[in-house]
Amino acid sequence: MCGIVGVLGNHEAAPLLVEALKRLEYRGYDSAGIATVNHGRLDRRRAVGKLVNLSDLLVHDPLAGKSGIGHTRWATHGAATVLNAHPHKAGSVAVVHNGIIENFRDLRTELAAAGLAWESETDTETVALLTKLHMDKGMSPVEAARATLHRLHGAFALCFLFDGEDDLMIAARKGSPLAIGHGQGEMFVGSDAIALAPMTDRITYLEEGDWAVITRNGAQIFDAQDRLANRAETRIQIDATRIEKAGYKHFMAKEIAEQPVVIAEALKHYTTPDGTLRLPHGVDFTGVDRITLVACGTASYAAHVAKYWFEQIAGLPADIDIASEFRYREPPLSPTSWALFVSQSGETADTLAALRYARDKVAKIVSVVNVPTSSIARESDLALPILAGVEVGVASTKAFTCQLTVLALLALKAALDRGRLTPASLADHLAALRALPGLMSHTLTLSPQIAAIADDLAKAQDILFLGRGAMFPLALEGALKLKEISYIHAEGYASGELKHGPIALIDAAVPVIVLAPRDALFDKTVSNMQEVMARHGRVLLISDAHGIAEAGAGTWRTVTLPEVHPAFAPILYAVPAQLLAYHTAIAKGTDVDQPRNLAKSVTVE
Repeated sequence: MCGIVGVLGNHEAAPLLVEALKRLEYRGYDSAGIATVNHGRLDRRRAVGKLVNLSDLLVHDPLAGKSGIGHTRWATHGAATVLNAHPHKAGSVAVVHNGIIENFRDLRTELAAAGLAWESETDTETVALLTKLHMDKGMSPVEAARATLHRLHGAFALCFLFDGEDDLMIAARKGSPLAIGHGQGEMFVGSDAIALAPMTDRITYLEEGDWAVITRNGAQIFDAQDRLANRAETRIQIDATRIEKAGYKHFMAKEIAEQPVVIAEALKHYTTPDGTLRLPHGVDFTGVDRITLVACGTASYAAHVAKYWFEQIAGLPADIDIASEFRYREPPLSPTSWALFVSQSGETADTLAALRYARDKVAKIVSVVNVPTSSIARESDLALPILAGVEVGVASTKAFTCQLTVLALLALKAALDRGRLTPASLADHLAALRALPGLMSHTLTLSPQIAAIADDLAKAQDILFLGRGAMFPLALEGALKLKEISYIHAEGYASGELKHGPIALIDAAVPVIVLAPRDALFDKTVSNMQEVMARHGRVLLISDAHGIAEAGAGTWRTVTLPEVHPAFAPILYAVPAQLLAYHTAIAKGTDVDQPRNLAKSVTVE
């Protein structure tokens, strides 16, 4: 959600800024802009829509200068217009911002009283105007930025650039991630390390409340109390090829195809060849009486599947909550329980806030994340990386299945610690997990068949997904994927709930996708499917060969998957759900990788 880059370089900044912003496109945006300082003069260019529009503008109206800041905006306050696009400029200061300034209306009242007017609808322009006001009173750029930061309430990552200052940039973070990159006589700022990877592999992550004064010689970092802070510099290893499409038409297609490889890598990392677990020290569920799972969006559906695993395999009571509601209902938490937080980016604002609510109320904070340097990972007692690699497509695919894989391993460890599994039965479960990459590779060969089905699904206005047991949250995830990228209204239901209301929607125009591995609940799922067909509903049955044979005739279409251990069927069945969404979106001609109104990493509440 929004992307920030900054450059104090030895070469023209504009091309570097645009290229870095391209690497942040996955975060979601609806306008973009850059500002530079050239021979002491601050200027900017902004455009609505995709970065190509900004690039075209820069061809006709170039922007020189070796110092600059850039931004991709995901609209919060105000529509996607040029006036609302970043950078915002007031007098001799320009600002780019990710987050929300909650007290901007109060600050506007002060600014109006001082005779300062604004031209945009954004909260961000208030930051630039307040900094200008301080500078008009005689403060230096650094003093003015510091005074402004102390007045802001809310969440923000900010980067300031000043007229007349070719070698100065100020960066700050509170609730939104921001990183500083170190070069040879150059310095960089980015929302994440991906943006900076082509320019440097030396990164310093700002901590909560930090702000930094940056010149080409380095950065002075101060904490929230304005004390000099020593933040470690780390070396990052981001394989640039992981951020390219590598011959695929879309990042989503590439990331769906990568799942067998990344899941195999995760299993190799967390297990041993002789059939035992290799989880981090401290993952010991002895004495834990309950686990609370918290996440947003797709990650919450992964947590929902894990609830079934923790309860059925480990006998450990598990609560599931969406992060945006968790702390507002003030749930009572036990000092003998654990709280587990799932986030692809590790920066999800609601999940991070929920983590901070749970801190000191539970025995241990555990996180399952894809970015081990993220805020959620750093603020957890234990952080387990899912090892999915960079995921660029906004609709999560490989991160979801890697989350499921790591959560399954945690549930198995809980079962072992609680005496619910013997070492031999653990080895059997791990063997079933290690079979998944091969089963997924086979499932990926069904893509052409699924594409043909999707051509028909693309004509529907409403689609239902049904599943029982651990397949219920997968039905929710399948529906989410479809509506995220195809914009078709879709809903997921527990199969047994169909007759409690949703069956009223069934007619010949509503496809119903039934996720039905041949498990203990298969017969009940088929009964629900028959209820749909009795009302002329079009059923797409996804099952294995035996399941499809046992279900009988009457389905509209079928997709035959290989047989899988029933406990881990959600991991395999995620693949056809993803392919259905992908091919339906292709058939509809929507933007698969950057669907409208969505952001990859939601860093504001």
